[in-house]
Amino acid sequence: MFAPHRVALLLALGLSLAACDKPPLFTQAEPGEALPAGSATVRKADQNAFSMPSANLSPSRRLDFSVGNSFFRNPWISSPATTTARDGLGPLFNTNACQNCHIKDGRGHPPAADAPSAASMLVRLSIPASQQHAAIIERLGVLAEPTYGNQLQDMSNPGVSPEGKVRVSYSTQLITLSDGERVELRQPRLEISQLGYGPLHPDTQFSARIAPPMIGLGLLEAIPAAAILANADPDDSNGDGISGRANQVWDREQQRTVLGRFGWKAGQPTLNQQNAEAFANDMGLTSSLVKQDNCSEAQVDCRNAPNGGELEVSDNILASVLFYTRNLGVPARREVDAPAVLAGKNLFYQAGCQSCHTPQFTTASDAAEPELANQTIRPYSDLLLHDMGEGLADNRPEFLANGNEWRTPPLWGIGLTETVNGHSQFLHDGRARNLLEAILWHGGEAEAAKQQVITFNAEQRSALLAFLNSL
Repeated sequence: MFAPHRVALLLALGLSLAACDKPPLFTQAEPGEALPAGSATVRKADQNAFSMPSANLSPSRRLDFSVGNSFFRNPWISSPATTTARDGLGPLFNTNACQNCHIKDGRGHPPAADAPSAASMLVRLSIPASQQHAAIIERLGVLAEPTYGNQLQDMSNPGVSPEGKVRVSYSTQLITLSDGERVELRQPRLEISQLGYGPLHPDTQFSARIAPPMIGLGLLEAIPAAAILANADPDDSNGDGISGRANQVWDREQQRTVLGRFGWKAGQPTLNQQNAEAFANDMGLTSSLVKQDNCSEAQVDCRNAPNGGELEVSDNILASVLFYTRNLGVPARREVDAPAVLAGKNLFYQAGCQSCHTPQFTTASDAAEPELANQTIRPYSDLLLHDMGEGLADNRPEFLANGNEWRTPPLWGIGLTETVNGHSQFLHDGRARNLLEAILWHGGEAEAAKQQVITFNAEQRSALLAFLNSL
């Protein structure tokens, strides 16, 4: 039997009882649901909510966190310089500090229409590969554009020409929902000009990317690979239309192919490699994992520029940044028992969103840091690749990911984006100006879920957004 208050709630939201029998119905918060990172959860909901150490870090470990924070936050400078611990920036780069892209450890954003590129958005480059490039793809994931490499770097040190400038313009389309409300979606178009080293390859593939939030990354790294792979269904054997695939990527430390977890296409296997690649591609800083500046044969001034030593990011600095990025806490959820939030959670499940945005995992007992071990976490991501349809396609493969596939982004903390970052722009290139627009861009494997949301009335949409904003 349905409790009277439950029936009233369903009817108020325009849901039939029969329609909600199959998906789970939630009339109260699940035990521990307000703590998405388990004992590591941070009780903070202001503009610093993404910048706090995990709540279970001891005072001495918080000192280590602060050291890593300093290298993440403070700018690097070009060589030669008297400050040898932070020199070596460039010669080509996108920004001079990690924090410039991951603003307050949160989400980046695209530039305004027809404005110069924002530091928190970058453009990846590659050209189509064939079987003869199999060895390169196995180790690098893409075949780099011959002159400009795998990322356009729009800034440079004196005496070195930047690679080019990026502007974004938008075309728009209208989506009409079942109750007649119309939603305008915008689609970005990249305009690359002032190329410093000649024309791009005629078959260059472009992918605009904004910086994702940094919270909970150590916990995602601590999920056992077997738990992630258990959700993969590449052949859609159960016929539900969802066929998540694991990306398999090159691990520089282990010198072998392993499960990919990080980045918009799950192109990085570990946080340490993610950090080292960001130092190299975003700031032009070498490390023991990436030992050479990203200068092509055509970029003579770049190749001849002074550097900050053989390893500009020492292993000690890399380890400090790794500790920091592993231990950025996830903020607690808000109003988990509110009627609208519970109703929105029911609708989230009714639409099938949980098929990709997997609510819960348990981290491994042998996690890299003891604070990350044996935690019940709720990231709302399966960390797998899904075909999201032509509308979101960048048509740029990366390792096993094809041009239509994206890793399911974790949803934890998403409701605090505007509080922390001052905007609500979502998806890999920031095209969606709010969560409803982000949902309406879903296609491919998520087409059925989107169509369900399109049928929701205004109250139901409001409830769904209340749930998402509680995460």
